[in-house]
Amino acid sequence: MVSEKIFLSEEQRNELEKCVKNRKNGIRMIARATVILKLDRSKKKDHLRISRVIEETGVSKQGVYDMQKAFLEADNVKEFLTRKKRETPPVEPKLTGEVEARVIALACTEPPKGYARWTLRMLADNSVALGYADSLSHMAVKRLLKKQNISLT
Repeated sequence: MVSEKIFLSEEQRNELEKCVKNRKNGIRMIARATVILKLDRSKKKDHLRISRVIEETGVSKQGVYDMQKAFLEADNVKEFLTRKKRETPPVEPKLTGEVEARVIALACTEPPKGYARWTLRMLADNSVALGYADSLSHMAVKRLLKKQNISLT
């Protein structure tokens, strides 16, 4: 079992202190570094109990425990401080390449009878009616056409 106490090497301590002093780092990174420095037991006089760390940093109790666990599991200080990149987006995009191509092709066709040109809402509604996507907003169509430099006028 991994010890829950943090003992920093001189190199780790220097790296964390440098992070705290460099105000160009984000607030999240500075807070994480500060919490670990306060939990460090390698210099007994600097070590604080978790309740004091919570008071001094304003980080929640669970946040402190999570940071402590993450630091102990990380391979190095840099890995601990930096945020991991998502492997997948939180929501799958509705507009895949195939759907985009179909919407663009639809925008390039003649508008329905009685209309001089396609509107964004008509493109979105017809794309859903034709089964290109389950749902599609006119704003998504607008972003797609703008990204492709296509004008409806």
